[in-house]
Amino acid sequence: METIVFDIGETLVRDDRRWASWADWLGVPPHTVSALVGAAVAQGRAATDALLVLRPGMDVAEAYRARVAAGRGEHLDETDLYPDVRPALAELRSLGLRVVVAGDRTARAGELLRALDLPVDLVATSGEWGVSKPEPAFYARVLEVSGAAAEDTLYVGDHPADDLFPARSSGLRTAHIRRGAYGHWWADHPDVTAAADWCVNALTDLPALVGAAR
Repeated sequence: METIVFDIGETLVRDDRRWASWADWLGVPPHTVSALVGAAVAQGRAATDALLVLRPGMDVAEAYRARVAAGRGEHLDETDLYPDVRPALAELRSLGLRVVVAGDRTARAGELLRALDLPVDLVATSGEWGVSKPEPAFYARVLEVSGAAAEDTLYVGDHPADDLFPARSSGLRTAHIRRGAYGHWWADHPDVTAAADWCVNALTDLPALVGAAR
């Protein structure tokens, strides 16, 4: 194992603020959006489908641009990180691993993440690359920035269809984290356990696992 690559949402960063900001923009209580996101997850649908229940036909990308224009775009700070993020990333780097963050987020999210000065070698987002998960081209870019062979690269994420399955199909090793709605709901599904080299409850589980596998 030479490189470990992390998804962003609900792997490193809590999505609480993301959905609360959409609730505020749409004028509904945050728990309404949370409940609809949960329903979408349980049905195996995209979480953003919850927004379309509230505003059928809405162009989510266009609505996001309207939020930005109104000064209500993305915000990300230390409080949005899960508490195990910094210690886990630092320990993995101390093992000599290349540590990369690469997930489905906007270019602005990439800027905000880099501003947090995480103990990583690279932060990249789908918005910066111009290709999103689960497209094979996204994982081709992951391998480019990994600097290692697919079998020596581990991708860590919570989402079966966006993270585990396409990463595995691209030849990468995978770790599933039981975190967030997708991570908890699908954790014990046989397809998930079959696709994951490891299933973990916290990022701090990874250094011992990876260290033993090297």
